[in-house]
This record gives sequence, C-alpha cells and structure tokens, in this order.
Amino acid sequence: MMKRFFAYGLMVASIFWTSCEDGNYQSTETGLEVKSANGDVVRLDVVADEIIQVRTSPTGNFSDQASLIAIKSADGSVDFSIEEDQAGKVILKTAAVQAEVDLNGGAVRFLDADGKTVLQEQTEGRSFKPVTVDGVEGYELRQVWASPDDEEAIYGLGQHQAHEMNYKGRNEELFQYNTKVSVPFIVSTGNYGVLWDNYSLSRYGDPRPYGQMDQFKLYNAEGEEGSLTATYVDDVDTEHVFTVRNESTIDYENLETIQNFPEGFNFNHSRITWEGQIEAGESGLHHFLMYYAGYTKIWINGELMAERWRTAWNPSVAKFQVEMTAGEKVDLKLEWFPDGGESYIGLKALSPVDPQAQNQLAFFSEMGDEINYYFIKGDNLDEVISGYRELTGKAQVMPKWAMGFWQSRERYKTQDELLDVLKEFRRRQIPIDNIVQDWSFWEEDQWGSQKFDLQRFPDPKGMIQEVHDNNARIMISVWPKFYTNTEHYKQFDEKGWMYQQAVKDSVRDWIADGYMGSFYDAYNPGARELFWDQIRDNLYDLGIDAWWLDATEPDILSNASIAYRKALMNPTYYGPATKYFNAYALMNAKGIYEGQRDYNPDERVFILTRSGFAGMQRYGTVTWSGDVGTVWEDLRAQITAGVNFSMSGMPYWTMDIGGFCVEKRYETAREGSEDMKEWRELNTRWYQFGAFVPLFRVHGQYPFREIWNIAPEGHPAYSSMLFYNKLRYRLMPYIYSLTGAVYHKDYTIMRALAMDYAHDKSVYDINDQYLFGSAFMVCPVGEYGATEREVYFPAGKGWYDFNTGAFHQGGSTKVVAAPYERMPLFVPEGSVIPFGPEIEHTAQQSDEPYTIMVFTGKDGSFEWYEDEATNYNYEEGAFSSIVLNWNEAAQTLTLGQRSGSFEGMAEKKSVRVIFIDQDNGTPFELAVLNRGKVYEYDGSELQIAR
Repeated sequence: MMKRFFAYGLMVASIFWTSCEDGNYQSTETGLEVKSANGDVVRLDVVADEIIQVRTSPTGNFSDQASLIAIKSADGSVDFSIEEDQAGKVILKTAAVQAEVDLNGGAVRFLDADGKTVLQEQTEGRSFKPVTVDGVEGYELRQVWASPDDEEAIYGLGQHQAHEMNYKGRNEELFQYNTKVSVPFIVSTGNYGVLWDNYSLSRYGDPRPYGQMDQFKLYNAEGEEGSLTATYVDDVDTEHVFTVRNESTIDYENLETIQNFPEGFNFNHSRITWEGQIEAGESGLHHFLMYYAGYTKIWINGELMAERWRTAWNPSVAKFQVEMTAGEKVDLKLEWFPDGGESYIGLKALSPVDPQAQNQLAFFSEMGDEINYYFIKGDNLDEVISGYRELTGKAQVMPKWAMGFWQSRERYKTQDELLDVLKEFRRRQIPIDNIVQDWSFWEEDQWGSQKFDLQRFPDPKGMIQEVHDNNARIMISVWPKFYTNTEHYKQFDEKGWMYQQAVKDSVRDWIADGYMGSFYDAYNPGARELFWDQIRDNLYDLGIDAWWLDATEPDILSNASIAYRKALMNPTYYGPATKYFNAYALMNAKGIYEGQRDYNPDERVFILTRSGFAGMQRYGTVTWSGDVGTVWEDLRAQITAGVNFSMSGMPYWTMDIGGFCVEKRYETAREGSEDMKEWRELNTRWYQFGAFVPLFRVHGQYPFREIWNIAPEGHPAYSSMLFYNKLRYRLMPYIYSLTGAVYHKDYTIMRALAMDYAHDKSVYDINDQYLFGSAFMVCPVGEYGATEREVYFPAGKGWYDFNTGAFHQGGSTKVVAAPYERMPLFVPEGSVIPFGPEIEHTAQQSDEPYTIMVFTGKDGSFEWYEDEATNYNYEEGAFSSIVLNWNEAAQTLTLGQRSGSFEGMAEKKSVRVIFIDQDNGTPFELAVLNRGKVYEYDGSELQIAR
C-alpha cells in the first residue's frame, strides 16, 4: 500500500483521515496529524523547511495558548509532502528534512533530505502523568529520544556552574536561581537542535530528582549501620565540640531545612564534619550533587572530589560521579566551614541507570498541557542556532557603546562617588563607555519608587547629563520589587497585579530591620505596561541609557525552597506558578523592551538581566552570570557557563569580572600580604578573560573594582588590565562586526570549539578553551600562580600565538607560556582581523588609520560591518559591509567593494596591513598596530599584494 499527496503553501490537496490497522492520520494545512494505535495523537506542523513542531496529546486536545517562547508558528506557507510507506509509517517531507511517524506507537523519527536518520523518539519514550495544581489540570511530561550518534556532543541548556561543557550523558535540573539560568534548548554536533516548549521546572537527562543519602546503606564512624556521624565544632580555635549526632541525610539546602540544625549552634567560626561509609544497592555510576555555601570539601575513599567556597547567602552546586559496586562500602567525609550566619549544605545522589539510557536525549517537565517541542536541522551548528532564532526571534545589534568597557561596583552610594570615578577614568585616559548605578539609590524604605534619594543624589538629571558630557552612558538597577508603602506598590495592588503571598506571610528583606514587599506579576500585559510607565517617568526621562534588571528569577525570597518559591509567585496571569515557573525574566524584559521601543523607536534598547529564558534575545538583553564568588573555582566555571549560554541561542552574555561575593580574607588584605597578592592576580586573570566575552564588565562587592583600586599604576596587575582594556578598544571593528553578524547572520560570538571544529572530536569535552568569533581561541588562566597551561590546538588549521607569534600545528596538545600579564590567546591561520585606532570611548572619532592583521597559511575572509551605532535603522538596510579576503595562493588581501551605506558613513578609510606568517612571528604589543604602509580605501575594491 502506498499513498501519496502533496500540500503546497495554503493549498491543501485534501484533508481527510486515512485509516489502517496501525492507526489513523490526516493532512492539515500546516502538516500532519496521527492517531496512533496506542491512543496518543501526534501533530506535526511545518514552521520552516528546517523546523518541525511536534506536539503530542494523550487525548487529542491541544492547547490554543500562544507560545511564550516561539514567535513564529506554522502558517501553511512552506511546501511539504506526505506519504505512507508499507511499514506502517507516514512521512512528512520538506526540502530539508523528513519526519516519519510510526502509526502504531506514534514515535517520530527525523531524517535529513537524503534519508539519513538524525534523531528519533525512543519507542514508548513519552509519558503523561495527570496532575492538578490550583484547580488547573495538566500533565507531568517526559520525552526521550534515541540519539543515533554516541559520539555526538550536546551543548546549551543555559548557564550552569558545574564545569560541564558537553551535556551528552549528563543530567541538569532546569530552574532559575541566582547564578543559574535554565533554557530548555540543546544543540548537537549532529547538526540538529531541540527546543522544549515548556515553562515549568524541568530536567534534562534523568527525570528523577537527586535523592537523599539514605538511599544508601549508611555506616557511622563506629561502623554502626543507619547513619553517618555528624560532628559539630562551634569554635575551630579551641576545637570545642558542641554536639555529635547520627544523621541519615545531609539536607540543609533552604530556609526550611536549615531549621533542622542543632538548636543553639553558633555557625560563626565553626566546622561540621560528616563521616562514615556508604554502601550502594546497585552497581554502576552514581551521580552526586553537593550543595554548598562556605568552605566545603568532600572525599570519597580518600580522594578529594570537590573543594569549594561560596558566600553564605548564595550557595552553588558541585557535581561528581563515582563508580560503585553493590554491597561494597566506600569511605565518605564531608568537611564544612560555614561562612557565618545562615549557611547551607546538602549532599544528594542519583542511582545508576543503564549507560545507553543515560546517553539518550530526554526532557522532563513538572507541568504542561502536552508534549511540545521543535526539531531544528542545519548543516552546521550556526545554522541550527539560526533556526532557533528564526523561531524565537532575532537578536539585535547591540549599541556600539555597549561593546565598550563597563565599570560598576556594589554600589556607588552618592552622586559624587559615581561622577568622581568616571572623571578619574578620563583623567587616567583609561577607555570607558559605561558606568553603572547599582541598587539602593532610593531612600531606604522606598524600594520600587524608582526615585533617587535626593540627600545622596541631589541632582539626578544633572548627574546623568554630566555622565553624557564625559562621553559615557549610564545604566541603572531596576528590580521588579516593591515595598508595600510605596505608591508604585499601591498602583499594582489595586489592580491585583502584585504577588500576595510574601505580604500575607510578612516576609521581610535584609535591609535595616527588614521591610515588607513583593514582586509584580510580569506575566500580566497590563502590569508590564505599568512597570514601564513607572520607570519611564522616573528614570528614562532623566536620560538613563540602559536597564539592569536584577533578581528576575524572580528572587522574591532568597534560599526559599522550590515549593515556597512557587507559592510566592502564585498565581500568574496565565495560571499556576508551577506551570510558568521559569519564564518570569522573559516576560519582565518583554515589557521594558516593547515599552522603550514604542516610546523612543530611535534608540536601541539595552537590558542586562540576572535571569533568562528561551527567546530572551529578541528583547535586547544581555544576561550575566549572577553573584558568583571571588575564587578561582568560579572563574573557571564561567567558561562553560558562558559558552553553553551562548550555545543556547542567546549571543550576549557577561559576568562580574573578579567575582561578586568576596572572601573575607580579601576584604581585610593588606599591602604586601599573600592575600593581597592573590587578590590582584585573581582580578588580573579574570580581567584578561573578561575582555574576550561579549560584554566587558567589571562589578563586585568591596574591595572596589576600579583598576587603580585593585593595584597602583606600574604594578603588573594594573599594566595588564590596562593593556586588555586598550586591546578591546583597538579590536572594536572586529567586535562590532560580530554584533552585526549576530543580527544579520544569526551569529554566535562566544563559541564552543565544536562550532568551528566539529570534525575534531577531541574538542568536544574541552571546558577551559573557547572561541571569541572565529579569529581568537581564548584560553583563560584559572589557577593561582600559574605561568603556563595546557592548550589543545584543534585539527585542520595551524595556530599562531597572538602574544609571541609562535606557530603551532593543529591536532596537537602543548604546554604554553602564560605570564602574569598575558593570557594565552591563539589565532588560526587564515584569520583576517581589523583593528581600530586608539580611542577612549566608542563614539570618539580618529583620523588615524585602521590596521588589518592577516595571519597567513590558508585562505580566509572577514566581513567588516558598520552602521549608525545607536539606532535601529540597520533593520531598514542602513548599514555597510566590506569583505576582507585573503588569497593564500596569490598572497593578496582584497578589500572588496563596499556594500550598503548609512548616514554619517566615512566614504574613505586609511588602512595599514600587517602580514603574519610562520617565519616572521612577532610578539604582539599595541604599538605593532601603528606600523606599516598606509593604503587609502574609497569604497571601491582595493587589492594589496604582500
């Protein structure tokens, strides 16, 4: 039996049910619907040639609510065909992909245009468990895919802090938290992506939550079964033991469970140790998760598995795996030095699953109406991410000033403090474009008023104008939080647009004796408009340039349990918080982006947000990695955090250079001390790294983070930070061209090595190297005192050491020099990099020539992009590009004929060209950029022979 018919655009040949013994199917205007023999109804909709939406319902009833994530849906405009084969399959085909549905079980298999399997749903790989929350019915959902390539790498899932680059075979819980941003999207080196359209707490990989330690047989320090020995020392100087007790769980992870600590125990200057043995009931790989604040170490059989620090109020997680044999005991010791006050600790584990099952791709969600996901195909990872943005929205070209340097601290307490810092930058001639006013610029009891405290900021409008007069921009912190006594709270409350649970429970914050307030419901369209109106009238009209949206998880109460967090934001405009738990930041940003673009369509929106979700990129957002700690561990963790966030389809990411939360030893460090030496080196290494992420931004608690407050002029730390600041500005033509490619080509700036070197499987798991554009391989130094580090050079190209000029063959691993003042940085042969003149801010004009560096050895090109820098005219075609093309055989660089134009465009450019080859490698210094013959480019093709 072979049936075949075609659907073209909105013209559908016929819509009918076709019956066979395995199941029924019918064509629709946008795809295919299958009633499988097991009762599930599977609906496929063609969004684009490369994008298929799959929805599955156990009842055949599908939600008609518009997606919060996807803004493009199937509309019947894409050609497709449908045919039935003789094996009980019905196949939907577009020009790029095929989606084959099994009529018996309803499983979907995706193939490329040539019929090669790309991804397929596991047989019986979906599940629906009915749930009812606040009277609303839905399902717990899970979908499992049997990935065809065990050697593929998986990236994405947002930003997490456990050093995991490749998520193949890994587990990740997807919820929002300070330093954790969850995005239900993955990309594969198999050149496909899956966007899971669900907003509830979700899990990638194993659907089970991590379980308590009593899943093992436990033995205390005396060998007695049933528990571990917990020893509480309340003074580490005297080793005074407050109490020793047996504990079968280590679960002190939130404000509720910490009530189970021994009553009266003083956490200041204390130590708690859990020790004994654990015995698994199953053999295999056990996954452990340690939740920690303070100083924490854990050993298994004497091997140190993790050593961590986080400030008391902002815990993080460490993950590790242990191969265990059923019935065999292993030693365990967990040593914890709380960071004073309220502190958090926990240890949990997942028992083994079959390795084949562990390697499968799977999503689980707590609540939804149906299984709903999008399959996206491309010929490479860039094309997959382009498909994601076609589906969820373009990312804008950021204003040029945003790509310059950002100076911030927690916090400038007065108008004079802020202005004095900016003036000092200008006096020292240190490049800067942006200065930041963090929280608490309001009167103490007026959080949410969006008004300056006039005692400390007597002339806000004049202050902002003075920032502008000093050729800089200003960003201000705006929380979705309101004290109950403010007029703005009352405006929301009278319309029912405030979350009420925090007020009902008299939840107070940490300011003074504690003030009571709550967050507004950002899911409500009217509430979003009101929020914009309030900040427009009180801040934007003063001249504020950029918005810092803090605590957008939403963090109504830090360290509350997940259950109580849901209660605190319940109900949302759309329904139960359980169902919409993860999308708050998306909705909050939407209101401000749309509000500002409508109010002033000639100025690009800039939003910095602490949380994010799929689709955030369409709202002019940059996400930063939250309040990470001032430790080398957290520096290293930002590499995988930033890369995977970028691989989640959102191209603009940043971090607090130097870390936000400060170890006490750095707060009290004195000149000449080892702690001061380490503090300076940590900041220097982080600053080097931070110059090569999409947004170059310094922020943190005391000690102050201006470079002259970190180290005096002439110190190696000062010299290095100044060098990387100036290098960033000299690279502005390259960097701004990358932002142009973000919009025009859906490009990704911060890139996993696999994006450009997928053919080399050796790069898949590397978690301490990445690409900044395609011309720089960035290798941060993440260890105190290190002056060298190991680097892998991807195969297929040779690599130039940007610092020294030395050349390295691809496919090799070497230990390279990493002197204090320089970070290892490498350029692949064939790279063509434009540099600009020396400037102190991005709007500064200079008559000095540009410089183009050509790293010879292979053909290469770069598209040099320019536009009007601050408005949206590029959306209407107001931009220019020049293709710089290096021909290795001919040994010529060609500046192609300029394409496009815009108001204020310089018709002519002076350029220098520097050719680098294996035999004339030169150590890089900024002065190198001022050497060489000058050529005049007038927009016509210019060919320069070496």
